[in-house]
Amino acid sequence: MISTRTVTARTRPPSTARRVAVVLLNKPYGVLCQFSGDGTRPTLADFVSMPDVYPAGRLDADSEGLVVLTADGALQARIAHPRHKLAKTYFAEVEGVPSDAALAALARGVDLGDFVTAPARVRRTPPPDWLWPRDPPVRFRKSVPTAWLELAIAEGRNRQVRRMTAAVGLPTLRLIRWSVGPWTLAGLAPGAWRIDTAHVLPNFPPHGR
Repeated sequence: MISTRTVTARTRPPSTARRVAVVLLNKPYGVLCQFSGDGTRPTLADFVSMPDVYPAGRLDADSEGLVVLTADGALQARIAHPRHKLAKTYFAEVEGVPSDAALAALARGVDLGDFVTAPARVRRTPPPDWLWPRDPPVRFRKSVPTAWLELAIAEGRNRQVRRMTAAVGLPTLRLIRWSVGPWTLAGLAPGAWRIDTAHVLPNFPPHGR
């Protein structure tokens, strides 16, 4: 008798990550983080020519640096909403000399009145070697020294970094967002953009459930 056996094909488990094209823009100072405007100030439409992509989170007009854009609504939510705790790294030029106590306060979380910030990763840093001149230049007070901080937060509420540094006595003079999750400004001049398909984020349920 010829024996037989049943062989069950093994199927590959579903991927835990997906690859979605995003656009990375180095937003210059003074540019509104939106595609529409009244013609008095530049918008994203003056820089990004790809249709049907939208910013995943905002960056104030007076801040510079990385804006991530995508046509994928779920990915926009994954990047922008604080519940997903996607880290965002900023370089801030502040007025004054950061004390150990000020850095410790930022690291613990700062009471801003309407909410208390989550703990931040923060350190003193030299001026970044990739730094470009700002147009217009920052206005300094000759009698007051300045310093640079590197901060990483996962919340990103309206003007949060500026409010945090001001709360510990270090007003922000210039603010540049270097990274959002796996994406960075590396190789992007002010006003330049590129398509990125090299990075993936873990899959997540709709609406963060």
